[in-house]
Amino acid sequence: MTIAELRRRLAPFREAALELDIPADETDRWIDRIRPCAVFSTREDGPVAARFGGPALLPAGAPHPPFPFVASVDLAALPAGPAALPLPGDGHLLLFAWPRDQGNLTSHGTAVHVPAGVPTDAHGPYAWSPDCGPEEREIVDAFPRGELRVRTEPSLPYHFLVDLPDGDLEPLPGFPHSEELAEEWENACRYLDLRGPLHLGGYADQEAIDVDPLEGLIHCAVEEAARGRWGGGRPVPVDVEEWALLASWSPALGRVEAGSSVHWAIPHEDLAAGRFDRTFTDVYWNP
Repeated sequence: MTIAELRRRLAPFREAALELDIPADETDRWIDRIRPCAVFSTREDGPVAARFGGPALLPAGAPHPPFPFVASVDLAALPAGPAALPLPGDGHLLLFAWPRDQGNLTSHGTAVHVPAGVPTDAHGPYAWSPDCGPEEREIVDAFPRGELRVRTEPSLPYHFLVDLPDGDLEPLPGFPHSEELAEEWENACRYLDLRGPLHLGGYADQEAIDVDPLEGLIHCAVEEAARGRWGGGRPVPVDVEEWALLASWSPALGRVEAGSSVHWAIPHEDLAAGRFDRTFTDVYWNP
């Protein structure tokens, strides 16, 4: 889809916003914030471009990250059109994450790019922690598995407030009706069928949201880097505009999990340079 086609997809959203007496110019400026998003799901339309579950095919000799394997995206199979992100044109993007909030600032996952043609080793589901106990194995065993098809969809903000330096909150600058617009966008995702369990790009969403979830993620990344526990010694940008939402996952893990949202984010500079080890992952979990 082109950007023009994605905007046309938003015609019902625009009409609904105008029916709420939101000014047309404000609604159109909100739509101008559109981002193309690669949506992966089990729907029958679109090419197969990703897979939930393993084995994780990592470069030969590379250690398994200390997080369970979630999904592999075939970058060469992504549809042509407006790029959701400046990703490599071939190979696979492997996503790893632990889907429960551990109550600390640490990253809960990572991403690995495996270029096409690189020899790989297959890693089993417990390779991330061979000594993990029964509870951890139950969670990993509930991870989804199977092929995912991709389509390109429009994405708009789910958040509607900004956090001021003095701790107060205010509507997004220039959008006095940002709360109503964000709420109608949440509704539009349902009636336009824009959802999927796995996304590349777009805007971050989670169960309880007022401000951009990436702001909290960036705070954790900055704090972890200051402690020397993440970032490889490189500076970490503090402005949300300098970061990209790489991927997001809404786990459906049956009885072992509820209310979980996983976000992988990376500084734009590192994404352009292919430094996927600089991906920071956070989890919103409502047990």
